[in-house]
Amino acid sequence: LYESFVEEIDAIDNGIAQAEGEPRYAITSTLSARVGRLNPRWNDPNQDTEAGFQRAMELVRSEFLERLEHCHRSWLPARALVQESIQRRFEVHSSGQVLELAQGWCPWQDHIFRLEQELALPRALLLVLYRDQAGQWRVQSVPTGPHSFQSRLPLPEPWCGLRDQALSQLSGIPGCVFVHATGFIGGNCTREGALEMARRTLEQ
Repeated sequence: LYESFVEEIDAIDNGIAQAEGEPRYAITSTLSARVGRLNPRWNDPNQDTEAGFQRAMELVRSEFLERLEHCHRSWLPARALVQESIQRRFEVHSSGQVLELAQGWCPWQDHIFRLEQELALPRALLLVLYRDQAGQWRVQSVPTGPHSFQSRLPLPEPWCGLRDQALSQLSGIPGCVFVHATGFIGGNCTREGALEMARRTLEQ
């Protein structure tokens, strides 16, 4: 809860930059920014801050409770499922670098990085299989970091941007649905097809 809520506010309040160098774009919708906009404007005739302060307290209270509930009802249960998947990873692929979320998608990325360190895994996790809400299967690359858009092991470049029959024909894997243009995720109609996509990705 500290890392996902308090740390950001604390850093902004103390003037600590999020990263080195000039940011590529501005983020103006943070909680701190929204609280700041509750102050009277510089040219408002009424400079009383009390009303804005009361609104700010309610805003922060509401967001804190929402984040706390998320941790309790979503983040912690997902951690247990990801840890179980890590323990069963050699049942999915002999490399131990492919996870299967047998119950379907859950928020897994943050947990993978934490559990890799806590469990001192000898090899990095590379790919995750899961069933989506439509009942199809996805194979997704683990990103290089918690907030990164780069993949540890993208799906094969020749597959990127292809769909359906064109993708199945090129890959030789039946039931392919798509591979994203960047290769970070792909889909197949079946678990077996998604697992074969993962195998081919590891072999490239």
